[in-house]
Amino acid sequence: MTNDHASELIRSSLLLALQLAGPLLLVCLLVGLSISLFQAATQLADQSLGFVPKLVVLAISSVALLPWMLQRLSEFSSALIESIPAMI
Repeated sequence: MTNDHASELIRSSLLLALQLAGPLLLVCLLVGLSISLFQAATQLADQSLGFVPKLVVLAISSVALLPWMLQRLSEFSSALIESIPAMI
């Protein structure tokens, strides 16, 4: 395995990790922002008000995005396994 091949493998795996985590992080960011605006408007300072909805929305979005995430992971894994002979 050459340095170029190793760096390309690391780059593609980090890019895949960002692509898989990005939608979930974006959903949490939007929910957190909307809850913060609601808390600022109503002057509620309850900590569970911010945590529970984020947890519920994250679970729902994880279930909704799971098929897409598994497809991306299986494509990456199969490409990685197919490239093993070229690494030698």
